[in-house]
Amino acid sequence: MTRHAEVASSAQVRAAIPALADLAGGIGDRMVRNMGTIGGSIANADPAACYPAAVLGLGASVTTDRRSIAADDFFLDLFTTALEPGELIVSVSFPIPGRAAYVKFKQPASRFALVGVMVSSGPAGVRVAVTGAGSSVFRVAEMEQALARDFHPGAIAGIRVDPERCSSDLHGSAEYRAAMVNVMARRAVENALVG
Repeated sequence: MTRHAEVASSAQVRAAIPALADLAGGIGDRMVRNMGTIGGSIANADPAACYPAAVLGLGASVTTDRRSIAADDFFLDLFTTALEPGELIVSVSFPIPGRAAYVKFKQPASRFALVGVMVSSGPAGVRVAVTGAGSSVFRVAEMEQALARDFHPGAIAGIRVDPERCSSDLHGSAEYRAAMVNVMARRAVENALVG
């Protein structure tokens, strides 16, 4: 039930995971941030929502009224999660990364991510999670491996996501989204190194 605005303005979140606070501050508009919740967002699993990239990109775990679900097992497909009927999210636990950043290219009208990338390096290793590009949030293993060797934007400059993993719509083709994943990922690494 924690609202986006609370995550964005939390001194505790900003001190521990500034990238998460920044992500929350960039969701929708002021009305959305004051009404929407992190649990509602990840339960909905909108393919262009920002929080799924944070959950997967930081290696979080989702606790429900029945069990704990690792981020890698939570998001299954378009608007589909591992939640069972009637199962409620009660908390989300994020490991504190050594460095992390989220960058999105937003669709101007909705402010949802046309392509958004969360990059982190921490207890869960190097993680790169992409939202907005496909039917569900996904990780890019090739980028993670390259960044584990050299956490620098140049390390992933030549890595491309297969357009087959991406969606096409009136806002952008699969090829465009695939190309934007690399651009957003490099920007996220740059921001993680600065912040």
